[in-house]
Parts: sequence; C-alpha cells; structure tokens
Amino acid sequence: MTTASPERTGQEAGGSESFDALRAELQQAATEFADGPDALEGILRGIVDDVDRAVREPLEIFPVCHHSPASAVAMARRLREKQPKTVYLELCEDMAPLLTELRNCRLPVAVQAFAGDIDGFPPEWAPLSVVAPITEASAEYQAIAYALDTPGVELVLVDRSSDHVFQWQARDERPAGPAGPDAGPGAAPAEEEAALHGDAVGVEIGDLRPRFAELEEHLLRHGRVRHWSEWWHQYVELPLGDSDHDTYRQVMLLIGSLFRRLAPGDAERVTVDEDRERYMWTRMREHLAASGTDPADCLYVCGAFHAASRVAEFGIDGTDTFEITPRSASSWQYGLIPSSHTAIEAQFGLASGSVSIAATQWAKNLRRTRVQPFRLAGQAGAKKPAKRAAAAAPAPAAAGGVPADRLTGFLQRPPVLDRLDEAELLGWSVDIVRAARKAGYLASTADAIAVFETSILLAGMRDRARPTPYDFQDAAVTCIEKDAVPGRRDVRRLVEIMMGGDRIGQVGYEALPPLARDVYDRLAPLGLRLQQRGVQRALLDMSARPELGACSDVLWILRHLMPHGTARPIMGERRLGERPIQESWDVALGTHQRALVELGYEGVSIEQVLEQRLRRTAYDPKATTATVLQAVEDATLYLRSRRLADELGQRALEVLATERSVDGAPEVLRRVRRLLAYYRTAEPVLPAWIESFVTTGYAHYCTLLPTAFTDEDATVAQVAAMLGFLFSMEGLALSLGCDRTQLELAFAQSHPQEPARVALLWAARVQLGQLTRADLRTRCDELLGNPLVVPAYPRYLSGFLHALEPVPQLVDFVVELVSSAFARLPDPVLLPWLPTLISTLRAGGADLAPLLIREAGRIFPGRLADLDAWVPPWLEGGEPALLPRPAAAGAGGAVLLAEHPAACDALAELLGCEGGWAAPGTNGRGVALAGRHPDTAAALEALLTG
Repeated sequence: MTTASPERTGQEAGGSESFDALRAELQQAATEFADGPDALEGILRGIVDDVDRAVREPLEIFPVCHHSPASAVAMARRLREKQPKTVYLELCEDMAPLLTELRNCRLPVAVQAFAGDIDGFPPEWAPLSVVAPITEASAEYQAIAYALDTPGVELVLVDRSSDHVFQWQARDERPAGPAGPDAGPGAAPAEEEAALHGDAVGVEIGDLRPRFAELEEHLLRHGRVRHWSEWWHQYVELPLGDSDHDTYRQVMLLIGSLFRRLAPGDAERVTVDEDRERYMWTRMREHLAASGTDPADCLYVCGAFHAASRVAEFGIDGTDTFEITPRSASSWQYGLIPSSHTAIEAQFGLASGSVSIAATQWAKNLRRTRVQPFRLAGQAGAKKPAKRAAAAAPAPAAAGGVPADRLTGFLQRPPVLDRLDEAELLGWSVDIVRAARKAGYLASTADAIAVFETSILLAGMRDRARPTPYDFQDAAVTCIEKDAVPGRRDVRRLVEIMMGGDRIGQVGYEALPPLARDVYDRLAPLGLRLQQRGVQRALLDMSARPELGACSDVLWILRHLMPHGTARPIMGERRLGERPIQESWDVALGTHQRALVELGYEGVSIEQVLEQRLRRTAYDPKATTATVLQAVEDATLYLRSRRLADELGQRALEVLATERSVDGAPEVLRRVRRLLAYYRTAEPVLPAWIESFVTTGYAHYCTLLPTAFTDEDATVAQVAAMLGFLFSMEGLALSLGCDRTQLELAFAQSHPQEPARVALLWAARVQLGQLTRADLRTRCDELLGNPLVVPAYPRYLSGFLHALEPVPQLVDFVVELVSSAFARLPDPVLLPWLPTLISTLRAGGADLAPLLIREAGRIFPGRLADLDAWVPPWLEGGEPALLPRPAAAGAGGAVLLAEHPAACDALAELLGCEGGWAAPGTNGRGVALAGRHPDTAAALEALLTG
C-alpha cells in the first residue's frame, strides 16, 4: 500500500487553499477511525493532493472511463464550452492516420494495428495485433468527432505506439489476450461475436477498475451488486450523468487516485503505467514546444487512473528525463475492423450486456441533459443532428482561476433518490414477456406483473428507489425462467437484447484495404449483399454465364485463406485438370469482415497473399516433402501458375533429399500420383522438377527401405507407401536412368521380424518375381497349420492388406487367405481370433478394405442357395483328395461300363483309346480304364442314372 507522495509538501507550500477544508475533514476522520494519524491519513490526504495537483495543471486534464455514458456526456458538454484548439488523446500515436476513416463506418468498430512479420520480438508472439474499440457512447469518440469536423482543431494521439505496447511486455510472458468476462452469472457471449477482436491486445482509454481484489470485493458486497459493471452503473454513472464539469472532473480524479493508491505493489505493472504517463507528457511537451500552442487552449483526454499521476514528468513544467526508445523493425499495418458490444465486453472483462446498457443510458442522458453530441459528418448509422442546444454556463471557479472544491459537497450529499418511472418499468415488463413467449417460455400477463413488482422489491432491498436494468434482469430471470430454458436463449440474454442488443459495427467500403475492395468488386456479379452479416446462397452456372468462372476462382481462394464458413462449397469441387460447370456456395463474407481486413495487411490481392503463404509454407524450416507437394498442388489448382509450381517443386526435391524418415510417405505417394496424372494429360512433356523428383525418390526410398522394414517407429502403412512409390514409379524411373539393381539390393538387405512386415515383404517379392504365388500360398498354409502362429495370423493378414497399395493384383489372393482361414480353423480357435482380425483390419486397412469387399463380391456366389455347391476358384485344379468323393465310385463305374458296352466304346473312341473288349470274367480294358479314372466313371454314372 502506497503512502503520500514526496511532492505533497511542495504542493501544499505553494498550492491552493480550495481543498484545505476537505483535507482537514479527512484528517479528522482518519484520526477517529484509526485512533490517530497513520498510513490511512497519508492515503486520504494523498488522494486530495492528487486531485488538487491535477485540477491546478494549466493544461486541462479531462479524466474519463472507457465506454462510460457519463464521461461521454461530460466530454460533449465540455468541448462545446471550452472549444479547445488542440485535443491530446490517450491512444496509440501510430493509429492517428486511420481515424478519418471512421466516418465511413457504422459504429462500433475498432482501430487495429497488425504485424505479421515481426523483428525484435519472440517468434511465438506472431502475429502481433492491437485493437482500440470505439463506440458512440464513449468520450474518445466525442473528442475525435469534434477534432475532425471542427476547422482549426488539431487531434494529437500521445500514447505509446503499438510497437511499444509489445516492447514493454515481459519477455517471459505471452502478450495478454482477451480478458475473461466480469464475475457474475450472466450468460456467456456468443463465440462468433465475442471473437471479432481475435487474440488482439486491447488498448483501453480509461481502464478504471480496482486492482486491489479485496477492495473490489468490499465494494460489491456493501453495494449489494453482483459485478463491477453494475457497481459502476449504480454509484458512478447515475450520480455523474447530469453533474457539472468541475464536479465530474474532481470525482473522476478522486476515483482514479483511490484505485491507484490502493493498487497492489506489482512492480512490473506499476513501471508500465508510469512509463505510459511519462511517454504521454513527453509527447505533449514536444508538441507544445513545436507548435507554440497555448496550454490553456488544449485539452488532455486520458483515463482517470493516469490523470492522477505522480511521476516527475507530470505537467507542462515536468522534467524531460524520459527517453523514448526507438521502434523495432517489425512491419505494422493499420486498418479498421468491425466490433460489437459483446466483443468489447469479452476483450476487457466487462459483464455481459453492460455495453448495451451503457448505450441505452447514453441515449437517456442526452434526452435528460439536452446535450448535443458530436458525430462525424456522414457517419454511417448516425442520426441526424438535432438543433443545437444552448451551452451551459461555466461553473464558478475560485479566485485565481482554480476550480472550487466540489468534492466536499458531493461526498456529503445524500444519494439522490430518483422517482420510479412506472411507465418505463411497465414497458420493460411487457416487452420481456412478449420476447419470452417467442422464445418458447410459457409466460403470461401474470408474469409481467410479477416482474414489475419483483423489480421494485429487489431495488428496495438494495437501497434503490428506482430499479436499474440489472434489477429488472434479476427479476425477469426469477419470475419467467424458473428452472428451465425451452429455447436456445435464456431470459438474461433476452433482457440484453431488449435493452439494445449486441450492436455490431461494420467497416464501410471506402475504409477497407485495397484487397478487400478488390474482393467485393470481383464478387459483384453474384448479386449478393456481401457486407451484410449472415449466410447467403450463391448459385454459379458457368455454362450459361462464363463470367462467373472468375467468381468461382475468388471463392475457392477465399475458402483456402479465410476462416471456416466464409466461403463453403455446397455443390462442386475443384480437382487438377477439371473445370466444374455448376457450383453452389454459402457465402458469409460480412460475418468474417475482420479476417478479410487482416488479409489486406498481407498484400494487395488474394492471389498475392496466397502465393506468399504457399512460399512461407514451403520454405518453413519444419516443412516436409508432403507439405511442399501440397503447396505445389495448391499453386496449380488455385493460381494456375506454372512458374510458382516449378519453384515449389524444386523446393520439394530439396526437402526430399534431406529427409531421413518415412513419416510422410503415404501423403507423398498420393500427391505425386495426382501431379503425374495431371501433367501427363495437361502438358506436352513432364516438368523437369517432377522427373528429378521421381529419380531422386526412387534412389531415396531404395536406400531407406531396409531400415524402414525393421524400424519400430515406421508403420506398416508408411513402408507400404514406400513400396507403392517404388513400384508405381519404377517404369518412369528406369526410363530416366535409374538402375533396378538398387531395388533388388534393397530387398536383399531387408530382414523384417514383425508379422505384418514379413507379409508385406513376401507380397513385394511376388511383384518382383522373386516368389511365385504357389510358393506364397504354401507359406500361408504353413502359417495356418502351425498352432503357435495362428494367434498372430491377423497381423500377417494386415500386412497383406497393406500390400494392396504397392501390389494391387494380389487382392484375390488376400480374399483367398481370409476364406481359407475361416474354412480350416476350428470354432474354438476362430471365435477368439475374430475380434483381433476385425480390429486389425479396421485400424490398419480401412482405406483398402473396399478392394477386398469388391473382389469378394466378384468371387463368391450371389445367392445363398448356390453356396453349398460352390467351389472356390483357388481349389479348381487342386489336389483331388481335397474334394468330396463318393464311396466305391470306381466299382460302381466299372459295373456300369460293363452293362453298356456301346457307350463305353463311344467314350473310348472319344478319349482316343484303342483295343476291344476282353472276354467275360476277365479284367478288361473298360474296367481297367474305369479303375484308372474313378472320377470320370463316377461322373458318367451320375449322368447316365440321372
């Protein structure tokens, strides 16, 4: 806890007497409460000293709180009274050139600084992004609108640059992203709307919230509120909504000084806060010296926390000892992005619905005070300015131009009890019941009455004469929602929508970067309202309207570059060598306008951005051959750039030569096959890079093959992909000068032990001609005949299944292996074995299983009745002993032939047998023939007796 500053004695010695009465009263209170002067007196007197110092500064300081309607009303009133010639604003100084584009937007929007290529920061921080959201109900917008639309007024941004925001970050910390929502049971914002600012670091004018957790908890408990936003609305917004300038200014300075002196001693954060104050006062003195402007004609707009500063550089007479470091070499881009109430709440940790309630309060303050706000000329969505009201008379000041003490009267004044506006509360109650009915709640007129009465009851329990929107929200939840939410919106969210909803801004066409305008222009033939939020359906019939082909190209590139959902194809696809005739798209460009603006920071056209990203991907130190080949395919598919494809292809060749693993072999095989098929049909000759890629890949995978067969880190699918590359590219590789001896040596050195790899090697040897199918069948029969190997047989099948990638002609043999296993294994062995077989096939060969199913459908009979008489094709011509044989078939056939000698002679002539019949009772030729060919005899017997 900090004590009074050392400057206090000097301030009092030559200072004002306007706050002496308040100092004496606070000293007496500290003595009574703390039983004597101590640190409490120092804190209380120090707060008054901070206020006294700020109000005596010749350059008028205007303390504000971000998105505070009271601050906005006080700012508009003060600007019309004082009409300053120079306005100093607490905002990143490098964002100044973009503020003139606000007139082309519909608020709320955010000013953004973006750096994709960083230099001087940790690489993991990239990209860097800083946003400053602006709403109409904010003091900074009033100052900006006044300065830009008033001739002779200069607007000067004095806060640290976006580059310094990250320079002052601790090196061991990731930059702070969006803050969590304010404590309380409020419904979480919609993810899409809350993410409008992305992961940017927010710059907030007037970050006014206690940093002392115990103090905030004390204020919430004694204020009988749920979260900080409600406390601020009840105890600051409402009392200061129509106060005079001096009262507003001194109260805000008091709050800022209180929160500052009771902040915990976080040295890092205190240093950053004080450096920001030194930075701003140094910039203001530099501008005053360079322009010769009278400080009395200036206004300094800053957060109340920074207005109560005690640094030595404070004021126009402060020291000039602060040295501003140069910016880094990072390249910063600037633009406007859409914002929303929900995004602001998520960015700065405010309660859900608080910004919408602030916007409603801003409109009520304007009607009550009759203050005319400032709006930029031509501002999209702004109302026509009303007739100018008469400026209020300046508040009386003490002698010597120092404002009189307004704090004593404000602190001693009892709370003003606003009378109950029954008409407003009744309208809220009726509207929420109507909205609840539409959302599926069983709400009635009785619920409206209950909400009305409960709101008054809750306000009375919280010492309020008039229910606030937060009281009404609690009453609505209690009386309508009860214990169930029938629809997708709860009552709390319905109240937020009724109070104004989540207003979402939009960046106008003229304020967009060139890339975004180019996208809108090129998609204009679609006839869609592209800046409108939501999903729109686009139908492209390129056969009837060939000009839509250019729109199709843009949509496919946007699908590649933008977040999911920006451009989603419903019908149609883009493949190498194919041009669709019709397409159907869901387009949501207006919803993802922020991403489109950030895309404009990377180039002037989407083709340029895509080319840069493809190059960045290909030349990344962690790039693999598969990712570079994907970049080659994308360059050909979306850009149709042979030059870029050749360049990236050479890069793929370099990466392949340096790889020492086979992790990406399946992806490499698929992409090389597609590219080869495309070039063979679309080009007269193959590109030089792909010829070199085939020869290099052939030698590369031949070298890695023996190691891959025994490497435990390499999967069977990866080894099969290597073999697929070698076998499918072998003809082209040999024609380009490769030697087949490399492949033969690689197989001679391969000695796998794992069953799946052994089976894969056997199948590859069949492809090479080193192993016949008969030999392979014999080996598999031996596996099934060995009881010790049968439990591992599914793993052998997995290897054969993966072998279909390099040796697809073995698909009928794999079907034979599975069928033989089911035919030969007994049930006690087969049933425990089936789960292992199914899991192995599903995990190891899901892509290749359709080949087996198709081949099995071709081999097996189509009807169940034919299955009993069906003989597998691999058994036709096999050993006779394997087939069923009728008993005594030879004897029956011999008797039959003896009884029909004419038929026997005809059959003998047909078979080319010579000789005649033997005498009866002897073993004649027919009997001998039937004995030598019992199967034929049995078949004849069945034919003749049938």
